Amino acid sequence: MVEYGKLISVGRVYRLMKSMSLPKMSTVKPMSTYPKSEHGEYTNHLEQRFNPTAPNLVWVSDITYVKVAGRFCYICVIIDLFSRKVIAYKTSVKIDTRLVLDTFRMAYSKRGCPKGGMFHSDRGSQYTAKEFRREIDIAEFVQSFSAKGHPYDNAVVESFFKYLKKEELNRRSYNTLNELNLSLFEYIEGFYNPRRPHYSNDLMSPDEKEAAFLYI
Repeated sequence: MVEYGKLISVGRVYRLMKSMSLPKMSTVKPMSTYPKSEHGEYTNHLEQRFNPTAPNLVWVSDITYVKVAGRFCYICVIIDLFSRKVIAYKTSVKIDTRLVLDTFRMAYSKRGCPKGGMFHSDRGSQYTAKEFRREIDIAEFVQSFSAKGHPYDNAVVESFFKYLKKEELNRRSYNTLNELNLSLFEYIEGFYNPRRPHYSNDLMSPDEKEAAFLYI
């Protein structure tokens, strides 16, 4: 890279930073926007308890972005913490409440409309919107929020996005939203859910973990 007319490699930058005991550059995504007027409480009911004992007890969600034809498009996912399975995902050219609403409704329908679960996310304006909070209440879910500036409160989704980008998105370029959707389908439905092992699942894939639970 070139800064101030000096040519220097990224590797050398890290070596110099390490020799001067400087902290690493953050790789955490920018914080989501927070609403100026808060609607309801923002309690962290999950408190980093990432290993529920059954499916549909805790769902976690977040939004990431990827460039499509030179502009940012957004991906919302919902993961069941029990198995780490991606139970719903949606893409959009807008990062708005409609995106998370559509994703939640897909998950809710696909999982048989369960009641009494927990839904955890950050405090982004899409998740704190009155329309979305009303949807959560109707579904009889308890809504839980990460603390401000604490991405580890939603570490499972952050980890999924990390591997999604490393293993799929960063290897390709996309010209249309349809191309992105096909890529997500191939990765999530063709690899991640059925075949990717997880240490939290005793090296079973998400689908295998849920199948084992149903068998028991």
